[in-house]
This record gives sequence, C-alpha cells and structure tokens, in this order.
Amino acid sequence: MNSLPKRSLWAGRTLALLGIVLLALNLRTAVAAISPIVDLVSGDIALDPVGLGVLGMLPPLAFATSGLLAPTVAKRIGLETTIVLACLAMIVGSLVRAIAPNYLVLIVGSILALAGMGFGNIVLPPAVKKYFPDRIGQVTAAYATILALSASIPAILAAPVAGMSGWRVSVGLWAVLALLALLPWLAVWRAHRADVRAAASAGEVPEAPGEMVGRMWRSRTAWTIGLTFAVSALNAYALFAWLPEILADIAGVDTVQAGALLSLYALIGLPFSLLVPILAVRLRSVSPIIFAGVACFLLGYTGLLLAPTTLTWLWVLLAGSGPLIFPLCLVLINLRTRSPQASVALSGVVQSIGYGVGSLGPLVVAVIHTSTGGWTAPLMFLLVTALGGIVTGIILRKPRYVEDEI
Repeated sequence: MNSLPKRSLWAGRTLALLGIVLLALNLRTAVAAISPIVDLVSGDIALDPVGLGVLGMLPPLAFATSGLLAPTVAKRIGLETTIVLACLAMIVGSLVRAIAPNYLVLIVGSILALAGMGFGNIVLPPAVKKYFPDRIGQVTAAYATILALSASIPAILAAPVAGMSGWRVSVGLWAVLALLALLPWLAVWRAHRADVRAAASAGEVPEAPGEMVGRMWRSRTAWTIGLTFAVSALNAYALFAWLPEILADIAGVDTVQAGALLSLYALIGLPFSLLVPILAVRLRSVSPIIFAGVACFLLGYTGLLLAPTTLTWLWVLLAGSGPLIFPLCLVLINLRTRSPQASVALSGVVQSIGYGVGSLGPLVVAVIHTSTGGWTAPLMFLLVTALGGIVTGIILRKPRYVEDEI
C-alpha cells in the first residue's frame, strides 16, 4: 500500500529514530518495576492486598485515559512537545515513586509515570508516520518488539538492584532511562521549532492540525481497530494476571513451572512483534493475520480446557501467540490514516477502547472464578471474547482510510 520512495533509514532522521527506539524502551518500565520487589517496598510503605490491587489496575486505566487526553494535547501543543512532556512525566514520576514516604505519594508518582507512558503510547505511532512514512512497517516492527522487551527488563533487574542498593534506587533507576529518551527528543523538538519559525519568516502558513479528534469516534474503522485491540488486550491482561494460578489448579504445575510457562507466554510475542507489522504493510488485507491470532487463542484455550496436563506448554504457547493482534493494531493506526494528525486522533480512539476494555479482563475472570469455584467458566469467557476477532477481521478485510469516514 505504501508507494512512497524509500530513503536511507538514517538519512536526516537519526535523532528521530533514536528517540522512537528509546521512547518505546520506556513505555512499560513503571508497570513492572514494583511487583518483583513488593516485599521490600512493604518494609517502608504499608501495602495491603487492596493497595496492591489498585497499583495493578493503574496501568491499563492510565493508558485508556491517556487515549482520551493525548490527541487533544498533541493537537494544541504539537507532537514533539507532547513527547517531551511525556518523557518529563516519566522522569518525575519515577523519582517521586523512589522517594515516596507513604502510599499516597507512591500512587501519585505511579499515576504521573504511567500517564507519561500512556501519552507515549498514543504519540509513538504518529511519530513513526511523520518521520518514517516510507518505512512504517519496519520502524513499527522495531518499536513494537522493543515495547515488548521493556516490560521484561524491570522484572529481570528490579530485584538484583534492590538487593544491592535498596528498593528506592531500583524504582528510581528508570528515571535515567527516561532521561535518555528525552535527550534526542529535545533535539528533534528544537529542530522542529526552528523549522516553524523559518516557515513563519518566509510567510508560509504551517499546516493546521486536523480538527478530527472528536469526529474520529464516529469512524467505523476506528471502532473496529479499537475492538480488535481490545480482544488482544483483554485476553493478555487476564492471562498475565491469572495464568500461573490457572496452571497450578488445572495442570498441577508447581510455582517454578508456572513462572517458566508465564515467561513462555510473554516471550512468544517477541517474534510476532517483529514480523507482523512488516507483513501487514505488504498484504492488501490484514484479515488473515487477525484470524490467525483468533485461531491461536481458540486452540490454546481449548487445549487448557480439554487436556490441561498434556502438552501444557503447547497450549500456553498458542494462547500467548494470540496477542500477535496487538502489533497489527499499532501498524493499522498508520496504515488507515493519511496524515500524522489523523494518526494521533486514531491512536487515541483505538488505545482508549483497547486498554479500557482490556483493564476489565483480570477483574471479570476473578469474579467468574469466585462465583464458579473453577477455571472452566473463566476460560470459556476468554474463548468467547476471542471470537470477537472474527467479526472485526471481516470488517477490516478491505483497506479504508478513516478520513473518508469522518
């Protein structure tokens, strides 16, 4: 679909590429920075189960709320300025969490850091479209893969760093990574401001931001991509929260095995993050990719329901392959828009719907499990939600631009 002539990946946009990569590396760190060291944090700050539950709910809620706010902010102050502010929020939020004397301050710091990450989620696809319109698939694949890695890095480093230097150093360390992302974006921001001033001096009128943030909610394509995103997010969040307990109860695995299978569930998404955006750019219809993700969900859940103790690793691998839909939705934000302004608006709608619905997954699974006392009904619920991808896949079979709908 992309007929733009390709330039060298680095030519004239090295800082933008570096900024995109480093920003992606920061967009999940606060999510996983505390959970591996919660016992150490509890030594200074009282954390009861309710308090931990609130911390666990913040990421998807912050990401969904950012989808409502970020497009309007980006429209008013510009894409580059919004990214700079997102980086600053991540830096300050991580530092506030590190020095928090009580639970309230810890929550405030978490909200600030997660809001920065949520805004980063929204503006990253438009940044790719603006600076790399000729390489949308490749750059999206790169940042989607790094995004997947960014959640695993704190899980690996948090406990060792906390053991050597204390939990506050471990939590505050991620401010340094956010600072590294800020530096190239400051340079890009300054260059952008200079271009705007030069255009104004030459009497050129800069392109006005599209007045489409509100109207984007009337786009059928926007809602369909958002609901496709929601299928992936709901199932992924639910299994990240409950898979170890599900496997312990229905497959009889121990704690070590459950942790290893959860790691398998998370890591299997990495090759898909790399391959799916590149493949999506080349295909006329993305429906087969969505159907493949749905098939993986269905096969994985069916295996866990009918033969949980046989080939347990295979069912987990298949269920973990289902979220290949996620990187597809990221690249669709750019493939279904003509301008960075439309991409910002579409990104906000898609991620608000996706993360908003996704945040309900762990809670609904918990309620069903508590009501039934088993895992058959929760797994059936997840299987049914995955079927929704068949409907959205059919609707998205033909390429449409959201501008034509609004």
